[in-house]
Amino acid sequence: MAKYLFFLIIFLALIGGVWFMSTTSKNETAIFAGGCFWCMQSAFSGLDGVKEVTSGYTAGEGKNPTYQDYAKKGYVEAIKVIYDPKKISYRQLLDTFWKNVDPTDTGGQFADRGAHYRTVIFYQNEDQKKEALSSKKRLQESGKFLKPIVTEIIASSDFYDAEDYHQNYAKKNKAAYKRYRDASGRDAFFKKIWGNTQEKKYKKPSDEELRKKLSSLSYAVTQENKTEAPFTNKYCDNKEPGIYVDIVSGEPLFISKDKFWSATGWPSFTQPLHPENIVEKEDNGRTEIRSKSADSHLGHVFKDGPAPTKLRYCINSSALRFIPVKDLKKEGYGKYLKFFKEEALPF
Repeated sequence: MAKYLFFLIIFLALIGGVWFMSTTSKNETAIFAGGCFWCMQSAFSGLDGVKEVTSGYTAGEGKNPTYQDYAKKGYVEAIKVIYDPKKISYRQLLDTFWKNVDPTDTGGQFADRGAHYRTVIFYQNEDQKKEALSSKKRLQESGKFLKPIVTEIIASSDFYDAEDYHQNYAKKNKAAYKRYRDASGRDAFFKKIWGNTQEKKYKKPSDEELRKKLSSLSYAVTQENKTEAPFTNKYCDNKEPGIYVDIVSGEPLFISKDKFWSATGWPSFTQPLHPENIVEKEDNGRTEIRSKSADSHLGHVFKDGPAPTKLRYCINSSALRFIPVKDLKKEGYGKYLKFFKEEALPF
C-alpha cells in the first residue's frame, strides 16, 4: 500500500508541475536602440505587460563598456525590455518604438549625434526578425514619413547594463530630465508626426448610451463577450475597400487590404490597422482580442493565418462598423485615403 501511495504522490507532483509550467507566463526579451537611453527607458516603463526596462550598451567590440568609452568601442545606447507576451505582444512593443524615435535620421537622434545614438531593432529570434521587418515595411508604406526608414534590424549581441545613475533617470531626476527632453526637440517632433493619441479621441459611452446605440447582438458581443453565428454575419463576405472601426467608439481597427477569406465564417484579417489599438488577453488557452479605448470584445487571434504575419484575427462582425473608401473623408477618417490610392483619386 505504501508503495502505491508513493507512486501516487510522485504522479500528482508531476501533474502539478506540468500544470504550473503551462499556466505560468514565460517572459521574453526585446532590445531597442533609439538615441538617448533615458528617453527610451521612460517610453517603455509602465506599459502593461512590461516587467523591466534596463538601459545599457550593445553591438560593440570588447567587454564591459562604460559611459566614458562605449562610443569609442562602437557600442550603441540601447534598452533591454523584459515583457510578458501574454499581456503585450512584440508587435505592440515595435509600435511603441517607432513612436519614440525619428527612424529617418542616419546621424543620431535629435540633439544627440553620432553612430552610438542611431536607431536599431535587435531581434532575438526569427519570429522577432520577421515582425520587425514587416513593421518597418508597414511604416514606410504608410506615408507617415517622406524620407526612407533607415532603422537597422540586426541580430542581438551581448548587452551590458549601464551604470546605476543611468537607470530610471527620468524618475530619479525629473527636473533635469524634463529640461533635457524639452531641449532635445523629441516631443515637438513626435507631436508633429503623430499628433494627439488615439485614447483622447475615442471614448466608450456610458452603458445607458450603449444600450440605445447598439443592437442587442452587438451589445452581447462587445460587452458580454458573446460570439455571433458564423457565415450569416454582416461582414463575413464583404470585399469592398475601406476600414473597420470599433462599433462602440469608432476607434480604427482593421483595413480591407488585410482581410482574407478564412472559411471560418467570420471576418478575418492578417493584422490590425493600428497594433496599439488592440489589446490581447489570455482566454482559456486562446488569445482574446479587445479594443484599447472602449475595451470591446472583438474576437480572437490564431497562428494559422497566411503570410506575411501567419496570423488570423478572427473578429465578430457585430463588434465592427465598416466605412467604405468613398465615405472615409465624410466620416472623419480622411487620413486613411492614402492607403487606397486608386480608389481615393476621385475624392
